[in-house]
Amino acid sequence: MPARAPDREPEPDREREREREPDRSDDGLLAVRAGEGDEEAFETLVRRHGPVMLQLATRLLGSRTEAEDAVQDAFVNAWRKLPEFRGESAFRTWMYRIVTNRCLNQLRARRPAADLYSVPEPAAPEHQSSPARVAESHAATRALAGAMAGLSPEQRACWVLRELHGLSYEDIAETVGISLQAVRGRVFRARRYLTEAMSAWR
Repeated sequence: MPARAPDREPEPDREREREREPDRSDDGLLAVRAGEGDEEAFETLVRRHGPVMLQLATRLLGSRTEAEDAVQDAFVNAWRKLPEFRGESAFRTWMYRIVTNRCLNQLRARRPAADLYSVPEPAAPEHQSSPARVAESHAATRALAGAMAGLSPEQRACWVLRELHGLSYEDIAETVGISLQAVRGRVFRARRYLTEAMSAWR
């Protein structure tokens, strides 16, 4: 039976996510200290938020190598701009905006024939990793990566931030720098397009 590739990932177990998630209550203090030149404080922020930013960039760009470069550039940019950080939004939200904008600029400048088939797939639990399931899952992942090539950079960003990173529409609007209505429209169109493109996997 073919593996079904839904147009959104299953809802995570929120309690387990909270247990695994590092305490970010001191992000604001660390950002202030980093803005004053405290390199150790900034390194703590990079270790804390780097993995999720790399995951975001990889999903947007479809290339691990490009994503690593984009995230490195984003953190260098953040270090330079930290003296301007006023804590009006969470540090993580601020980094989402910097990384997303960096990736959007790269997507807009990219030729259509980009490498969109290298999006990493989360490892399946051992008891589910039969050869048939692995093959089907890889095929579905490649199909989804190919389908995402049909989205505009803005649609792709809004869909990834909403469906794969769970941001609210309000946070996405702030991150991408567009209106709330525009975010809802782009997420809706992206969902509809991907649902149609992935209909063979239903």
